[in-house]
Amino acid sequence: MKTPNFRRHRVAAAVAGTLLALGATQAFATGMQLNEQSASSIGNAFAGGAAFTDDISAMWWNPAVLSKFERAQFIQGLHVVVPSIKFRNEASVPAFNQPLGGDGGDAGGWNFIPNLYFSMPINNQFAFGLGIGGPFGTKTQYSDGWLGRYQALTSEILTINVNPAFSWKVTPEFSVGAGVNFQYIDGKFTSNVNYSGALIQAAQIAGLPPATIGLVAQATPGLDSKGTITADDTAWGWNIGAAWDVTPQWRLAAAYRSEIKYDLTGNADFNNPTISLAPTTPPQLAATINALAAAVNASRLSGRSITSEITLPQIANLSAVWRVNPQWEVMADAQWTGWSSITDLTFYNTDGSVLQGIPLEWDDTWKFAVGTSYRYNDQWKARFGVAFDQTPVTTHPTARLPDSDRWWFAVGGEYRWTPQWKFDAGLVYINGDKANFDQQFSAAEAASLGQIRGSYDASVWILSAQAVYSF
Repeated sequence: MKTPNFRRHRVAAAVAGTLLALGATQAFATGMQLNEQSASSIGNAFAGGAAFTDDISAMWWNPAVLSKFERAQFIQGLHVVVPSIKFRNEASVPAFNQPLGGDGGDAGGWNFIPNLYFSMPINNQFAFGLGIGGPFGTKTQYSDGWLGRYQALTSEILTINVNPAFSWKVTPEFSVGAGVNFQYIDGKFTSNVNYSGALIQAAQIAGLPPATIGLVAQATPGLDSKGTITADDTAWGWNIGAAWDVTPQWRLAAAYRSEIKYDLTGNADFNNPTISLAPTTPPQLAATINALAAAVNASRLSGRSITSEITLPQIANLSAVWRVNPQWEVMADAQWTGWSSITDLTFYNTDGSVLQGIPLEWDDTWKFAVGTSYRYNDQWKARFGVAFDQTPVTTHPTARLPDSDRWWFAVGGEYRWTPQWKFDAGLVYINGDKANFDQQFSAAEAASLGQIRGSYDASVWILSAQAVYSF
């Protein structure tokens, strides 16, 4: 066991789960992706998203649709996302000198994702739009003392994406669009650190006799530190799209969002325990333990600055909408996400030395969606949709992102109050496949982190609403 190894793993595991999961509540979408960008299209499970023209929220997928609106429009939307993430233990292994702990309770919680859109025609051919939302994010929290506490406690990620875009109606049937994206990411992640294990590692490094090390272990069981990592950055990306009205009934669309590369900076801080020894502890042993604690606090578990690099994935959509008759529409969408841009996550000290590298080896994924809409009259419209969403996580699962393939089941509706105002709402249930964990760490890693073995059951409810004003 080497204390530096232990500490590096803690920092890496905590930040990885955060930045890669603005998705263990992944429960929103696979990976760390948040598809909740429109309270109208969500009723169709985002089928036909890049070809959707019920309102300008479609600009998130495809800026080309902006020129298809003759009036200026403003949208304010809100999505309430309530995931349930429950772990079932199956022979997990405790960290060295620690009790195993519980199953962690429900790691999900209430999450709120706002969207804002504005568009205005410039002339008969050109239009401008602005979209503000959060494309990636997560919030998960396990109960204190759970068996995976040395790998994850709380994970919180916030992103804000500002996306100005322009659209050009090349012909009455064909439009193109392009935009730039300024994106901010902020994360806070906590986990426990096996302080009892850190003391033993320090004793081994100091070359203490095995008998003394054994006495130190007997006198200091169950001690925990709490580690907190904060990191943030801003970065730029771009997006393009095209929409083609093949006939008055058929619309095809394609859209693309670029990768976004981050150079994160932040801090790793530790709240170390105060050691209270039994009154019967021999003075010499007590002095040794206090010296070991001082060494751990001053070096291995002391605050420090960190940096990291991560590239969030490119996204491509191909969508179609078919107006069967004045009442019925049918739509479909295929979305490809290039999660293979994330092969590992490496952290650096400020002097440029490697703190730790975590293998992730995520795969590219597909999301397929089909939906239908029924217009009852000029005021009311109903929407339905179903989707299958693949997970990028393959051979290296993490407790911060217990991801799995999932199915979406969506319903929604539109109420047009006046020619200027309409309101949309949608309700989604997402059911994830069982996510299995069978960690097989080295002896040193297992002593520091424990080993999670069991399975996760995850599901999500999403309630979305938006107000649309055209003027």
